[in-house]
Amino acid sequence: MKNIKDILKERILVLDGAMGTMLQRHKFTEEDFRGERFKDWEHPLQGNNDLLSLTQPEAIADVHRKYFAAGADIVETNTFSSTTIAMADYFMEDLVYELNYESAKIAKQVADEFTAKEPHKPRFVVGSIGPTNKTASMSPDVNDPGYRAVSFDELRIAYKQQVEALIDGGSDLLMVETIFDTLNAKAALFAIEEVKDERGIDIPIMVSGTITDASGRTLSGQTAEAFLISISHIPILSVGFNCALGASQLVPHLEVLSAKTGFAVSAHPNAGLPNAFGEYDETPAEMAAQIKEYVEKNLVNIVGGCCGTTPEHISAIANVVKDIKPRIVAGQ
Repeated sequence: MKNIKDILKERILVLDGAMGTMLQRHKFTEEDFRGERFKDWEHPLQGNNDLLSLTQPEAIADVHRKYFAAGADIVETNTFSSTTIAMADYFMEDLVYELNYESAKIAKQVADEFTAKEPHKPRFVVGSIGPTNKTASMSPDVNDPGYRAVSFDELRIAYKQQVEALIDGGSDLLMVETIFDTLNAKAALFAIEEVKDERGIDIPIMVSGTITDASGRTLSGQTAEAFLISISHIPILSVGFNCALGASQLVPHLEVLSAKTGFAVSAHPNAGLPNAFGEYDETPAEMAAQIKEYVEKNLVNIVGGCCGTTPEHISAIANVVKDIKPRIVAGQ
């Protein structure tokens, strides 16, 4: 299969949209989340979207199919919370390997279907590695600023389990994403490098932070440039931003990355900012018009969508970028 680094020199790649937004359309009940296998689980499971890879695998495969059909080159595995740290909420730490392995396998099977049909447009699977629900840089207790709910080593071990299973399941790339605390991301990147060394393999890595508010900083207080510097010692494929903001609000931060990095630049913003009900109102046409600004300013190499985006959004974005030359990456 053609190397993704070579394809990045030829065109802008399209990432998929939101998994959660698509799954919400099914209105899955507690029983649907449990399936037959977990029907007697002692704890509530509704909301554990990653578990659906085991209990509703066809629904997950269908979401991947819809995004590939809409024009995505890359889909993310349904593993945003598949670490022992995040799965502790459901008392499902022992399922972590299986969750990641099966999610990657489902996505890879669908990717192979589309690549076989359109060999000129190979499809890729990126293993999604979320930030966990604990932070290594900040205390969750305002009265004890020195306290940490998790250590670097605990994060490293958790991420390593996830990474091994994502690779075993068939992921072509890995993405450490929605990074609000760069120390968490460093633990994930350290774990990936460990696995690469132990297995003697090389797998492309995408890194995507999240700017959490109008101050233009991550939750742990870094500007876009500081974030970039913090992770640039690792040989990565791309660096970018996703989530928290809509496409237009990301422009100044992407300008910083694009000007300062020799890596490819990615962006998968939300469909605007959430309304009073926590829903996203930006239409595919509105979002695509904003993505057009990214490509006209030559800021990005990979674009897609995060919260609130659908195959319709991805189709509109794919149409905008299809004939536009990608941003030139230094050293390529």
